[in-house]
Amino acid sequence: MALTAVPRGTYQFLDNEEARAALLDRYDNFLFDCDGVLWSGNEALPGVASFLRKLRARGKRLLFVSNNASKSRRTLLEKIKAMGIEGTEEEVFSSAYATAAYLKDVLHFPTDRKVYVIGMQGLRDELSHVGISHVGDADDDSVGLEGLDFAPLAQEGVVDPSVAAVVCGIDTKINYRKMAKAHVYLTRPGAQGPVRSGEKNGGCHFVCTNGDATFPTSYGMFPGAGAIWAGIQYASGREPVVVGKPNQPMIDTIFTRFDFDKSRTIMVGDRLNTDIAFGQSGGIDTLLVLTGVSSLEHVHADDAAAVPTYVVSGLCDMDRAID
Repeated sequence: MALTAVPRGTYQFLDNEEARAALLDRYDNFLFDCDGVLWSGNEALPGVASFLRKLRARGKRLLFVSNNASKSRRTLLEKIKAMGIEGTEEEVFSSAYATAAYLKDVLHFPTDRKVYVIGMQGLRDELSHVGISHVGDADDDSVGLEGLDFAPLAQEGVVDPSVAAVVCGIDTKINYRKMAKAHVYLTRPGAQGPVRSGEKNGGCHFVCTNGDATFPTSYGMFPGAGAIWAGIQYASGREPVVVGKPNQPMIDTIFTRFDFDKSRTIMVGDRLNTDIAFGQSGGIDTLLVLTGVSSLEHVHADDAAAVPTYVVSGLCDMDRAID
């Protein structure tokens, strides 16, 4: 059974093994989202490890493309392997890594300037890995403000004039002090101007790992990175560059690094507004799995963020399509 490209507004539901097998023959490169596709919380979804092993045996190339900025590639790989899934660090593309690469390779962030981080250890690790200095670690995690006393923010050394970028990802220790310091950096005189080496203060980039409003867990949905930086955006009036899915910086980084034929590449995900929109913006086909956030009801909605090329109930069905 030959598969043909599906125009926007329609999709093919892979409801039989012949259709699933035809899809596997058509594509050489598989980009997988992680949460809701490969696992839910700390449990692998049925059939995933077996399916991915079979793909590798067929010579397919795999990438794990995650908007999870709480973990570095190394830590994400540890989780991937703990789920019984084979992989290498080179195959892991997190929004934390993509953000660090964007600062270094696209913005050419000066080596003598620093980044103020609102985020978790994975984001800090990836910034360090590419040689970008950063502040805002544990110092700000547990130090708040007393009432409406803003004097502590005016103390010498609290605001670092060498900071030339605010980088924000998911942060489970977000507090008012962090938001206030980010606001100061982004609204100081000249903050919207160019970032230059050898200067103090001046221009300040605003870069965010991803825009996910929610984050799926085995206990339900909770606020994601987009909910963290939205308040900073609103207060400062600054529009951030958002790196992760579905935005262009992430997909540009992938296709610059890997020599993939787009016509033989497919994005597999569980969210219309990130994974499926990501594939569409990058000019590749998409497969929606119904084991995560988006449902067929979302696909059929008049205001659907994107419409996938294919839909399947879960990767366990794809696993059964391979002998």
